[in-house]
Amino acid sequence: MLLFPVGQYGNVMKIKTTGASAATACEDGDKKISGRRASRQLAKTDLQRMNSYKDTIIKVGRDTGVDPAVIAAVISRASRGGSEYVLVNGWSANGDMFGLMQIAKQWHTLRGDWDSEEHIKQGTGILTYSIGIIQNKFPKWTKEEQLKGGLAAYNAGAQNVHDEYEKVDENTSAKDYSNDVVARAKYYRKHGFHV
Repeated sequence: MLLFPVGQYGNVMKIKTTGASAATACEDGDKKISGRRASRQLAKTDLQRMNSYKDTIIKVGRDTGVDPAVIAAVISRASRGGSEYVLVNGWSANGDMFGLMQIAKQWHTLRGDWDSEEHIKQGTGILTYSIGIIQNKFPKWTKEEQLKGGLAAYNAGAQNVHDEYEKVDENTSAKDYSNDVVARAKYYRKHGFHV
């Protein structure tokens, strides 16, 4: 039984995106690609790891109303699907971010193991809270614009989301966070991350 309608925060497939910046695109060592193509390649690189969390991600999506593809894309961007090259015992290299969804210990009381359903629910809850703030801050934006703005807020904080929609990523990591996550989400939707 669904608690919330999945996709209630907008349809990620309708969101226009530029994809990954050159800084993000080179994570896998390929400096020749960028944009949506690079985001798809990064998501593809993470797919095997992501598949090990697919059932949990889909369950959390059903429980929260967030598109599982969006949850998967956040995990791919945040921790490369739990890659040992990004996480050390579930923590970021500097020890201030935790788990698949890289939750900041500075701002949140951490719940669950780094790769648990409880952790993914907490991260998704932070995302829905961020979307809610953006909905209130920019009520004239479409649901899809608010979803993209919420992704930027998840990364940079709602106070740092630019009021001009075209500049939504101006203050995010590599200035591409929501654009990259949206492009990765489109890839994951086509690879089984949906309800």
